[in-house]
Amino acid sequence: MARQAKVLAGGISFGEGPRWRDGRLWFSDFFDHAVKTVSAEGEVAVAFTLDDQPSGLGWLPDGDLLVVSMTRRRVLRRGADGQLSLHADLSGLATWHCNDMTVDAQGRAYVGNFGFDYEAAMAERGLEGVVADCPTARLALVEPDGTVRAVADDLKFPNGAMITPDGKTLIIGETFAGRMSAFDIAADGGLSNRRVWAEIFPRLPDGACLDAEGCVWIANPAAPECVRVAEGGAVLDIIETGLPCYACMLGGEDGRTLFMMTSQPDPAGGKPRGQIETARVDAGHAGRP
Repeated sequence: MARQAKVLAGGISFGEGPRWRDGRLWFSDFFDHAVKTVSAEGEVAVAFTLDDQPSGLGWLPDGDLLVVSMTRRRVLRRGADGQLSLHADLSGLATWHCNDMTVDAQGRAYVGNFGFDYEAAMAERGLEGVVADCPTARLALVEPDGTVRAVADDLKFPNGAMITPDGKTLIIGETFAGRMSAFDIAADGGLSNRRVWAEIFPRLPDGACLDAEGCVWIANPAAPECVRVAEGGAVLDIIETGLPCYACMLGGEDGRTLFMMTSQPDPAGGKPRGQIETARVDAGHAGRP
């Protein structure tokens, strides 16, 4: 039986890339062009703004923050002094807006991109048409020095990448394929041995996170829900959210609070209206992000 999430905080637009760090949840708010934080009590604060839509977040070993600049197809670096600088330019590899990102223990960042003009395709063909014929994208690896190379291709809207605690496996959602795929991670960060980790269609995986039992929580933007899935595709738990769910992250003091970023369009045509919802779960956070 599905459980119901609780609203922790409202007043945001469209939250993505949630990450728990230093007692707060960090996240990108697309249409506010801001990276924000929220406390466990629901206090939202703006950490910084940028001149583009932010998406994936992750920290380098030295504590600097990486943030994806979506439409400019870049990764920015925010140092201890709060200044933003260019970390990597993905415009030669990404074929449309960049999105989620996962940073490994060595500071290497795996960055996805849409692969095609998603909004135009949705307007022209609708969701069923996009799922039936989805152009593919390459997954980028950004080295700690900012150099970029492709480590996987033919991915149908790569999203919500995770790295297992041993650092040996990358699990990533292919949103418009309705599946989670897995790769072995080589010592140099390269990927091989691609395989299906779980088929979840008609659910569409967006943001996701790993738990300590080796299962994955997946935000399903096609419905107001977040689901817990085991390798092979068995659905073990469902949490119903008040709005469609786009991203999730385990955090809190014990790692067992599931934070869910939810949002809906503004009927008046303005910015979407979003909120942060939570639920308590049994297995805590594991791996990266």
